[in-house]
Amino acid sequence: MSALLPKAYKVGLQDFYGRDFLVTPSVLIPRPETEQIIDAVLNLVGKPYLPGVKASTAKIDPKGLKILDVGTGSGCVAITLQLEIPEANLSAIDISRPAIKIAQKNAIKYGVSINFIISNLLKNVKFTPDIIVANLPYVDRDWSWLDLKSLAAEPPSALFANNHGLELIFKLIEQAFEHKVKYLFLESDPCQHARIIDFALQNNYHHIETRGFVIGFYNPQA
Repeated sequence: MSALLPKAYKVGLQDFYGRDFLVTPSVLIPRPETEQIIDAVLNLVGKPYLPGVKASTAKIDPKGLKILDVGTGSGCVAITLQLEIPEANLSAIDISRPAIKIAQKNAIKYGVSINFIISNLLKNVKFTPDIIVANLPYVDRDWSWLDLKSLAAEPPSALFANNHGLELIFKLIEQAFEHKVKYLFLESDPCQHARIIDFALQNNYHHIETRGFVIGFYNPQA
């Protein structure tokens, strides 16, 4: 059985944004596509990830900024954002207690203080974040190009969602509107982007950018 494990699980580490994060089969293996969330947020707060890249015209002050990572898994997104934007306040949630434990170990490894919460989406969130970032389960089991064998070792609850992979993303958008969250950065497959953009607009979230697998939204009334 161990021979079927991906290399990241065998060695217990996976690179993300130039740093090694602890991973086990309790969490999704971090992927390069998710790094685009970091790039998008850095751009928004005026810290472009490459020299010479202009910051977003919607630049906001990072000092005291409240950022919430929804579905944190290994914690790689929240921890990276805290390291890259030390002026911000990071919180991270996941429905999985084993995942939160891995994320806490990674936070200790990198010496950052993050508020970890066990929560089903925003159910247990008692504050209003300025920015939500999320790599929620968005894989549709019926995609013709999907190689299920290559994903067999990873937790299904971190990969698959109903409604063509969009169930949890749609729920999060609705909850973010109720919480009056200003910015959303969501990872999904590009084939899903048109439906997500349309649904987000119905909840007053205006599309501000697409960056690979990541789409960004702004609620002008939040």
